[in-house]
Amino acid sequence: MRLTSSCRTDRPSGTWQAYAFSAAAVSACAALGAKAVDADSAWYRALDKPRWQPPSWAFGAVWTPVYASVAWAGGHAVSRARGRTRSRLAVSLAANLTLNASWNWAFFNRRSPGAGVLGTLLLDASNIELIRRTARVDPLAARALLPYAGWCLFATGLNAALARRN
Repeated sequence: MRLTSSCRTDRPSGTWQAYAFSAAAVSACAALGAKAVDADSAWYRALDKPRWQPPSWAFGAVWTPVYASVAWAGGHAVSRARGRTRSRLAVSLAANLTLNASWNWAFFNRRSPGAGVLGTLLLDASNIELIRRTARVDPLAARALLPYAGWCLFATGLNAALARRN
């Protein structure tokens, strides 16, 4: 009589935990970052903005699916990685999301477009590192991060324009 199951899955162990970690990290990033945003403040309204800046509602409309794709990609890749690769990938994702949330505090809370530019440049570098590290483990998840990196590059351009104009 066999005491072990012959049923085997190809799913890595810890899959749901990886998705839970990723979803929680992205949710915390979004919530902490949002606390600093005040698009209705007199300071922000007084900024000289470029004509190509999207309307305020567009930011939430874009960030929601972008954050969902980051959460999915993070969970997908972390669930497939093992050992040191897994922990380094998780740290890379956490550091990236920390930089993401920090931008809001640098720009809005400090009321500093210049600090915002520095924050977006650091985030862009972190995005490259995260995509590179993710691609080694899970190319599909790395491709899912490309809209995030693209939106952050757009944010860098917009933030640089704001810093130049103000």
